[in-house]
Amino acid sequence: MSELNFRVVHVYGLTETYGPITVCPEQEAWRELPLEQRAKYLARQGQAYVSADLVRVVDAELTDVPQDGQAMGEVIMRGNNVMSGYYQDQAATSKAFAGGWFHSGDLAVWHPDGNIELRDRGKDVIISGGENISSIEVEQTIAAHPAVLECAVIGVPHPHWGERPKVFVTLNKGATATPEEIIAFCRDRLAHYKCPDAVEFGPLPKTSTGKIQKFVLRDREWAGHDKRIGAT
Repeated sequence: MSELNFRVVHVYGLTETYGPITVCPEQEAWRELPLEQRAKYLARQGQAYVSADLVRVVDAELTDVPQDGQAMGEVIMRGNNVMSGYYQDQAATSKAFAGGWFHSGDLAVWHPDGNIELRDRGKDVIISGGENISSIEVEQTIAAHPAVLECAVIGVPHPHWGERPKVFVTLNKGATATPEEIIAFCRDRLAHYKCPDAVEFGPLPKTSTGKIQKFVLRDREWAGHDKRIGAT
């Protein structure tokens, strides 16, 4: 995008925040960095606009996680553009605002400069043999393959590990790749336990606005199972 003379600014929000609640403007020090590193910094979700309190990343006890870019927790927020509640659903409202902050359900790390970086949706984390695997991390890795147009990673049942990652891939027009090639590409860049065991090629199910419907993939892969969590 920079080569095309566009300046990209990343914002983040939810329906419950009436649009963006955070922004990640470019910092002066980033401008001298290599392009790939600049892109990684600019892809972070940043921090809150002036209309809201600074967002936090917290553990289950609502304690802030260390701002080390490693510890993961849930993003919570409050401010003028956060909803007052769900319509005629007090139970859901009370759950969403536990502790006086809106709980996004998004998992992130908190960097030393105060910016947050999303790592996954809470419901999309894959728990394989007791290890947490970020589906976003795996998707970003596979999306860097030159043959891959887009992809989605979900956990699928596994008799020993409970669940394992599976990736659904749409290839670029005219491109070719094998499942073994995709898996090897991933294993060269990630810890092996994070890499998918299976690859399926084809179009991805999407909403009318182009959002990938992971629940459709899960419904198919977990059909016949009583629950969507694997036993280990």
